[in-house]
Amino acid sequence: MMSWVWFGLIALSVVFGICTGRINQVSQAAISGACDAVSLFLVLLAAICLWNGLMRIADKTGITGLLQRLLLPVTKRLFPNLAPGGAAMKAISMNIAANLLGLGNAATPLGLQAMSEMKKKAGATNTATNSMATFVVINTASLQLIPTTIAAIRIKYGAAAPFDILPAMWFASAVTLCFGIAAAKSMEGRPKRRLCRSAKNLPP
Repeated sequence: MMSWVWFGLIALSVVFGICTGRINQVSQAAISGACDAVSLFLVLLAAICLWNGLMRIADKTGITGLLQRLLLPVTKRLFPNLAPGGAAMKAISMNIAANLLGLGNAATPLGLQAMSEMKKKAGATNTATNSMATFVVINTASLQLIPTTIAAIRIKYGAAAPFDILPAMWFASAVTLCFGIAAAKSMEGRPKRRLCRSAKNLPP
């Protein structure tokens, strides 16, 4: 489906470029977009390699185990189907810690690794598990204690007090995170309730 959407967008761009006499700009935009895509790929690749390497170092030195134990009272309730000492739980703990510090570049590869580990546990299925859905919600509506990336951007553009947004950000992200987790957990219970109702209606 998405292939047809992209094809339609490209075809419309070419048609309107010809009709308006701006086909040269369309060609330049296509080449520029391709160059930007390659640059973005290289940047993400470098970030993934860097933080995966750092995670290996943290794992060897016991930092991941310490973070995992600190977050275990929360993570074992949010992800009851995952082993407390498993690779998926380690990656989830590191991802949450990176998000708390506002390190988006670090959280992304750790999040990908966590999803990969959960996919291995789920087996040959194309349906997201409850743990996957909950993790996506937590990763998207993450609580950031120190928004490092946003502060750096604000400093770059001349903000006098780059961290003055902290109270508003803490409140907004905490509310969003609580509602997101509540929605994810409420959705988990629905199939079981339907199954119970169906079982009650079966003849003896």
